[in-house]
Amino acid sequence: MEEDAEGMDRFDMDGDFEGGHFGRDGEFYYRERRERAPQTRDDALSDDAAGTRRRRRKRRRDDSEPDLTRPVHFQSAGKFMPTNEPEPEPEERPGIGASAASSSRFAAAGAEDGVEEEEEQELDLPTAFGQRIAEGARARREERARERMGLGKNEQGRVAPLEGTLRPKNAGLGSVEGFKEPKPFLTKENLPPPPPSAPAKKEQQRWSKKASAKKGPVLTKNELLAMRTEQEQDEQPMVVQKVIDMRGPQARVLTDLKGLNVEQEMEANDVPMPELQYNVRLLVDEAKADIVRLDAQLRREQEKVASLVREKEKVGKQEALQKRQLHVMETIAGVLEQVRVDDTAGVLSLEGLLKTFQELKACYVEEFKMCSVAWIACRFAHPLLIRVFQGWQPLQNPLFGLEVMSSWKELLQGDQAYDFSGDVESMAPYAQLVSEVILPAVRISGTNSWEARDPEPMLHFLESWERLLPPIVLQSILEHVIMPKLSAAVDSWDPRREKVPIHVWVHPWLPMLGQRIYTLCHSIRYKLSSVLHVWQAHDASAYAVLSPWKDVFDPASWEDLIVRYIIPKLKMALQEFQINPANQKLDQFNWVMIWASAIPVHHMVHMLEVDFFSKWQQVLYHWLCSPNPDFNEIMNWYKGWKGLFPPELLANERIRMLLTSGLDMMNQAAEGLEVVQPGARENVGYLRATEKRQFDAAQQASQYTAYNAVPGAAMADLSFKESIQAYAMEQGLLFMPRVGKFYNGMPVYEFGTVSICIDSVKRLLYAQLQEGIERWSAVSLTQLMEMNRKAII
Repeated sequence: MEEDAEGMDRFDMDGDFEGGHFGRDGEFYYRERRERAPQTRDDALSDDAAGTRRRRRKRRRDDSEPDLTRPVHFQSAGKFMPTNEPEPEPEERPGIGASAASSSRFAAAGAEDGVEEEEEQELDLPTAFGQRIAEGARARREERARERMGLGKNEQGRVAPLEGTLRPKNAGLGSVEGFKEPKPFLTKENLPPPPPSAPAKKEQQRWSKKASAKKGPVLTKNELLAMRTEQEQDEQPMVVQKVIDMRGPQARVLTDLKGLNVEQEMEANDVPMPELQYNVRLLVDEAKADIVRLDAQLRREQEKVASLVREKEKVGKQEALQKRQLHVMETIAGVLEQVRVDDTAGVLSLEGLLKTFQELKACYVEEFKMCSVAWIACRFAHPLLIRVFQGWQPLQNPLFGLEVMSSWKELLQGDQAYDFSGDVESMAPYAQLVSEVILPAVRISGTNSWEARDPEPMLHFLESWERLLPPIVLQSILEHVIMPKLSAAVDSWDPRREKVPIHVWVHPWLPMLGQRIYTLCHSIRYKLSSVLHVWQAHDASAYAVLSPWKDVFDPASWEDLIVRYIIPKLKMALQEFQINPANQKLDQFNWVMIWASAIPVHHMVHMLEVDFFSKWQQVLYHWLCSPNPDFNEIMNWYKGWKGLFPPELLANERIRMLLTSGLDMMNQAAEGLEVVQPGARENVGYLRATEKRQFDAAQQASQYTAYNAVPGAAMADLSFKESIQAYAMEQGLLFMPRVGKFYNGMPVYEFGTVSICIDSVKRLLYAQLQEGIERWSAVSLTQLMEMNRKAII
């Protein structure tokens, strides 16, 4: 055995792992390049045989169909267009006669058979996967063998059938102008061969030193990162979509189509060693990814370092601030301890205490607020201020202590706004100090010695201390001192006996009391009502007592008081008033004009229109109808009456219209026209044209009728309303509509001094029982006349 083994290499592992070391990846690395054993002649021959077999297999793979065991690549098949180029003649090797050609064919066939036999021997794989590969190779060989066969004994027949040529209709066998026969479709066997190439020369150039010297650009780390940064800036954000590549043996999920067809492009371009280049490219991509990942990690670390540096600076500033605050706290604690010692010893004075805390506030403003040192100052100042204000009478000496409290307000309150919430629990230090030192003295003095009918002492004190009294203290004084006193004084006020009007000592408190005054107004209205029911129009003192309350009482209460107690008495005065141009007395008229600013204007206008202008126009009418009237005297008389009206009445449109109607009568008389008697047509400005005609017809009637004992017999041509109008004219009463006023959807009319409404359907007459109160009742004409007489009395 040893003799047989001579000249042969030993395949053992002795000495293989010497002269080197194992790396981190588990591989063994030698320190020096191991020398190969010298190649013998047998080794060279075996290498040449193996190389020949590899080259044969490579040529056969290049000429055959693609290997179906490789991954599937989906590529466009394209379209093969037939060409007019003649098929290339088969190249024959040089030889002598047909024997040489046949010998060459037999030699080629023998060579192919040898290769196939050799391939069959090499594909004899033991595993099931190997058997499937061998079967696939055998099937491909059989397919190629069938494709090379022809028809007939010598295989010279044609496999593709003959195809007919479609010529134009009615065309003979001769040539046809413009007709071109279609090019025949070439089968796979008849396709022209690919253009010749020089693979050997390219292979030599590809692996030459010059070709290897041409390398792609080499990027450094910084250049790669800079290029990636530019790409990130240029690229627009887009929606990432997944693409599944099913072309290979395994499915790939892609989010980027870059490099999708690199392998196919390399195979198409016949790139040498594509597998090696693919692996190198993977390594390069992994290196790039590592560089990007490490760069991102480096950036994060740098940002983290910067953040830690900033945090360190912040913590350092906080530490310095806390050290300063600690020092300030120790200083303030020392000062407060000294103040406590002085207070315990009884040597603490108000001036010294104020100065000490003023210095603390000036030096440590923020800490003074943060530590609520003001409350500590109040605790020490409270007993000292109690001794200062002991026995103080604020109403007799309101200026005492203003300077002291002003200094403490500046210390404790500063420029902060007062708290208007009124919450005792959230009271500020200064407000607490004032409520415990000043307020008790004011309560005692106000309750024991102050009279509500003499408001000056209390008003003087509040005006002097207005800037120093917190809102909560001021409200406490108003609520517990002033209001009880005022309420008691109003309850005891008797307007018939007291000479001083009540508004003299109540109105000064209106700005301070605000809504509290309405609790007093109810009592004041009751007191006034008790005396106004016996009041007469000639007593001007009622106006002096009542008019100041017009803007204090609410509008509804004021109007009710005027309509109920004032207007009826003024109407009676106007009804008794006589207009005599020869000897005019204006007492009753002046009594009414005094109330022009106090009575609501619509009530004043209505009263003058009914009780004054009706008489005034009648007097003017008779004067103008008298023989030879003096128009200058009449004009002066007109101007004199117009001047007696106050501006607020002259601004009213209805008053101006009534005065203008008198001026129109004067113009008619001056022009020699017939003067229309006022009231004959029921106030021309209000009635419609149809109502005027009906009234003219009613005026000529001699008998009048109405529901419920209307005197006389009924006339068939008069309506119920016209009968009421005729009856009013007979009694010398004014009958006119009240503009804009309705009752149950029916218009309201003025029948003398009573407001009425007429229901023509039911033939009923309704009257308002009392002016200003919406109380209506059905009445007869007799009852209506009685109501007018009572109103006059």
